[in-house]
Amino acid sequence: MKTGSFPAQILRAFVFGGVLASTTAFLPVRPADSRTDGTAATLTDSPKVILDEAWQLVNQYYVDNTFNKNDWQAIRSDLLKPSYSSKDQAYAALRNALKKLQDPYTRFMDPEQFTALTTQTSGELSGVGIRLEKNKVTKILTVVEPMAGSPALKAGIKSGDQILAIDGKTTRTMDVEAASALIRGKVGTTVKLLINREGTPNFNVAIGRQLIELSTVTSSVKKEGENTIGYIRLGEFSSHAASQLQKAIKDLSKQQVNAYILDLRGNPGGLLNASIDIARMWLNKGMIVRTVDRVGQDESILANQTALSQLPLVVLVDGNSASSSEILTGALKDNGRATVVGSKTFGKALVQSVHQLSDGSGMAVTIAHYYTPNGTDISHKGIIPDIQTDLSAEQVAQLNSKPELMATKADPQYVQAVRSVTRLIRAYRPGDRPSVTINGVETPPAQAIK
Repeated sequence: MKTGSFPAQILRAFVFGGVLASTTAFLPVRPADSRTDGTAATLTDSPKVILDEAWQLVNQYYVDNTFNKNDWQAIRSDLLKPSYSSKDQAYAALRNALKKLQDPYTRFMDPEQFTALTTQTSGELSGVGIRLEKNKVTKILTVVEPMAGSPALKAGIKSGDQILAIDGKTTRTMDVEAASALIRGKVGTTVKLLINREGTPNFNVAIGRQLIELSTVTSSVKKEGENTIGYIRLGEFSSHAASQLQKAIKDLSKQQVNAYILDLRGNPGGLLNASIDIARMWLNKGMIVRTVDRVGQDESILANQTALSQLPLVVLVDGNSASSSEILTGALKDNGRATVVGSKTFGKALVQSVHQLSDGSGMAVTIAHYYTPNGTDISHKGIIPDIQTDLSAEQVAQLNSKPELMATKADPQYVQAVRSVTRLIRAYRPGDRPSVTINGVETPPAQAIK
């Protein structure tokens, strides 16, 4: 077993749960090799080039070298024999071939799907930086808020502004997704919005598109009885998640919190390296995760004495906490660093890498199986919380319909997390003072972060 340094292939991988996504770090696509079975000559047809690229990736990287007991060479021949009249027809044939693996996480994405998913986990997109909603009363597309520092804010867009048209196209029948797709575009280009604002005549505003970093972390200080708790909610493990979470920990530490609640409920996963980086913010030592690839190569990744805080920690999870969420939860639970509260997690113990194909489409390929530090295989079983607190169907419906109730007294799992963290605070005795570890030096929060 190797420890310490993960291979580049694994570090460039993503892990995802109930909702599949991808990563911005791509592995190179192998060219199709020469064959003597008569199929090589057919590869001058563009759809067959894509099929063979995808086949090669599975052949090279897939975690099960028996391919679910399928003859993968025969499947290649079957894929390349037909004459395809369109890329869509070839795409359909590829998806049918991949079904033989019985692995929903090894999958083909057409160019539009590939772009959407790489955008998601990159944590950024090209746009103007506004949050939109369809007003429940007026049914008009309305600005919830312009993002801090965004082109929209600089252009004078305000919360409550109604967007009547986008580049001359009325928004009357548009939903939020359709409108957002029109507003997004190539960095450096301009979008024109027709705005209705109370007290002023309708006006047009032209806004230049820029690369916008999406926030996946929200945080706040919760005053619970005598305790001041830092509450952090992590929505997904995007490429910016670690830096955003690091900032949240430091900001909350400045406010003299004496414990943390990390909320991973509904977090479907994302980038593997993000989960590793975040685990290291809480763990000074111990194993974070272990993976095993197709040839049985065993790799472990460890904490590296870079924890930002040793304060009491509770992690909140539910059935939609998957993959990277489970890696982080398993690391904190097995190392005794956190108490886990909530419902059993999703149960996905596979790692994927994502590859771009030559026509802009993409492949996600399962390349490894992972285990928690204690050697637990959570596949299809999930992680059982230390304190299991399941919600009724009515409670789930209420929180889904009124997300503002999350992390309040109307949220039973949060209430239990507060109880648990309160007990941890009472038992916490590191020199009788809360501390933050920066560069291996333990200091009071107010001194540690300036």
